[in-house]
Amino acid sequence: QVQLVESGGGLVQAGGSLRLSCAASGGTFTNYVMGWFRQAPGKEREFVAAVLWGGTSTYYADSVKGRFTISRDNSKNTVYLQMNNLKPEDTAVYYCAAKGTGVIIATRSYNSWGQGTQVTVSS
Repeated sequence: QVQLVESGGGLVQAGGSLRLSCAASGGTFTNYVMGWFRQAPGKEREFVAAVLWGGTSTYYADSVKGRFTISRDNSKNTVYLQMNNLKPEDTAVYYCAAKGTGVIIATRSYNSWGQGTQVTVSS
C-alpha cells in the first residue's frame, strides 16, 4: 500500500487561503485516484475532493465547490488541495487518501490514509 504524508495545515483567518500537500511513497502513484477528506470534532469524516489518475477529472463536495481546488503532480507523487475563501466551518483535520474500489465520495472506498493535518479558520 502507498504511504501518505500531509502538510500545510495551520491557523488562518476567515477569507484567507491555505495549500495542503500530500506526498505519496511506496506505491505506484498513478494507479490511484486520490482524495481529500476532513473530520471536524464530533462529526464523521466527510468527502472534500478527489482527482483521477491523470489529473484532468476532479470531484468536489458542494460545500467547497468554487473555493477549493484539488490537483496532482504525478512527477512528484504529490496531491494538493488549494483552499481559498476559507470559512470557520472549514475547521477540521484534513486527510489525504488513496482510493481502492468503490464510490469516489465514500470513505470506505479508500484504503490508504495519511495522519491528517489540522486546519483552523478563525472568524
